Amino acid sequence: MYSVGVTGGIGSGKSLVCRMLSVLGVPVFEADEEGRNVLAFDPTVRAGVVREFGEKVLGPDGRPDRSQLAERVFRDKEALLRLNALVHPAVRMRFTAWCKKQEAPYVAMGSALLIGPDGAPRFDRLVVVSAPRQLRLRRVMERDGASAEEVQRRMDAQASDEELTQGADAILINDGRRMLLPQVLDLHEDLLRRARNHG
Repeated sequence: MYSVGVTGGIGSGKSLVCRMLSVLGVPVFEADEEGRNVLAFDPTVRAGVVREFGEKVLGPDGRPDRSQLAERVFRDKEALLRLNALVHPAVRMRFTAWCKKQEAPYVAMGSALLIGPDGAPRFDRLVVVSAPRQLRLRRVMERDGASAEEVQRRMDAQASDEELTQGADAILINDGRRMLLPQVLDLHEDLLRRARNHG
């Protein structure tokens, strides 16, 4: 199965691009959403979270409290790496199993974290959605009702735009000036050609 990774920093419009691809008939696996499911329902991951961060990060329902975890990991990059090491392998396994059920020319995975030694090599193409930092900051503040300081911490915990674009096979610009849909349509046509040739 020809697979495409779609990534970008928080507020870049990565999820919007994934929705557009989905409307075009592309099966899209939302890794960030699946990561939340794994965190909430996978007993092995939950045990690992307790081992790494203690029972105080569990909510009243016995599941990891995402707000408490976020408070920890977005202030401490080492803690974020430890959390990712627990969640990502389970998400990758689910993605692999999901891919086997798809019949489209190509599939896409949308995730904020695809760059790095365990990321990009899994995909035939890596697409990065890019937007200016200040625009991303404003979008996330409006979307989440978060403070500028909180959003800045989340941004600083992610790879920079420069790091992301270095590993990209294609870059979509979502700066509010260039129309995003024509870029996605061109990308889709290119990916269909590549997927057919790959097969």
